[in-house]
Amino acid sequence: MRRSFIIAAVFAFASIARAQDPGVALKSFDQKHAGSEKMHMLGHVVGHPGAWKAADVELEQDRDRPYVYLCGFVNFDVQIYDIRNTAAPKKVYEWTIENPELHRGIGAMDGKYFKIGNKYYYAQSYQFMQGSPDTDLGAVIFDVTGLPDASKVKVVARIRYPQSPGGFHNTFAYKHSDGRVLYFATINQSKALIYDLSKVVSGAPDSSWLVGEVPNPTPYRQIGGGGYHDFYVGYDPATRQDKFYGAGLGGYSVWDVTHPATPKQLFTITSLGMDIAHTFTPSPDGHYAVTETEYQYTPLRIWDLSAGQEGKTQNIDLPISAWTADWRDLSHNHEVRWPYVFVSAYEDGLQVFNLKDPKNPKTEGYWYTCECEHGHGFGGTPDNGWQSTTSVEQGAFGVDVRNYDGLIVLSDMRSGLWLFKLDGFNGWNGHDVGMPNISSVQDYDHGPDKMVKAVVPHDAHGGSLSR
Repeated sequence: MRRSFIIAAVFAFASIARAQDPGVALKSFDQKHAGSEKMHMLGHVVGHPGAWKAADVELEQDRDRPYVYLCGFVNFDVQIYDIRNTAAPKKVYEWTIENPELHRGIGAMDGKYFKIGNKYYYAQSYQFMQGSPDTDLGAVIFDVTGLPDASKVKVVARIRYPQSPGGFHNTFAYKHSDGRVLYFATINQSKALIYDLSKVVSGAPDSSWLVGEVPNPTPYRQIGGGGYHDFYVGYDPATRQDKFYGAGLGGYSVWDVTHPATPKQLFTITSLGMDIAHTFTPSPDGHYAVTETEYQYTPLRIWDLSAGQEGKTQNIDLPISAWTADWRDLSHNHEVRWPYVFVSAYEDGLQVFNLKDPKNPKTEGYWYTCECEHGHGFGGTPDNGWQSTTSVEQGAFGVDVRNYDGLIVLSDMRSGLWLFKLDGFNGWNGHDVGMPNISSVQDYDHGPDKMVKAVVPHDAHGGSLSR
């Protein structure tokens, strides 16, 4: 099967120029710590030694809350770090599932912080295998308002979904235009779930928590139940719609979720080489998107979404460009702060590229965090078992960016938590680059309407820029 993926990738990209900046040399795999001139490593904490010990990473955005959450993968825990001193992150809290020795599975996979009123919360997703305790557990919700005092951190709810054992792989916390804070979650069925987090944390009956479902029109049945792998939710100021951008393993789809109880499908991206569609992130105006597919030798693809956003087509099948750090590898997750894309790229570590010219992406900087030999950090599943300490799939897993000062945090599956700054990137506000101020960062106090300057129609090129 992997050979077919490689052949598909070769044909799909035969006409697309290699987007790696020719001025940036490929890595030397015998170097344990190597970075480009513009990238500066500020701090590093190993966390748990061994393989598969760090999954995603989440960074709070308020100036007076310098906290980073590191998901513990097969340690089944979450660690919270105070990074007031970026050179010496201080662990202030750690929580592990009860009776961890009885559990099996990916474990603590994805984390999202959110705010309701004057309280701050953190949702830690979990995935446990059948035959293990808590196979129906999707997420544990913590009240973290009292940080850095660990004694004030409390578990306030647990979201369970027994209809589809296996937990939540990826999640997204979103401040909806109707004022609610919603929680989108993947399951092992061909759909994503939508929860009202105010009901979850308020103690309302759990039967009222689930407020919507987003079907997956692009399932890949050879993996799990054909559900989504990852997604992004953002406000489109041009259409005044809340939009869901889902990577459905067999392709990508965009939905109008302005009314979460009744989502409406808008368009899809499907074409050759879309197997294991993994990550889907639009630009702030919804004009472009960056996608990842989870197999070796595949680059990140760049798409022009304008025809789909304008209703001129129901499917887009040809990217406008592609980017890769190294043709032999693949990248994992990414964050878009237009025109920059921040990538956690398995054995290629942290990579940053520039989409100022979307048809010609250029690498801006990098730092190799994997500390692994070439060919030992590109993978996506633990070949030797969930509890393996020798699995070859290692390297950078998750990445996040703090908008007010440009701090970059990265999680590496073996080497832990890393903190970086990139020369010339001292923070991000979309208005500074002629865009809506929209990213994965949510304005929990005001909502998405406050994150745009003005609402204008999509122009002839699909833009909804606030000029």
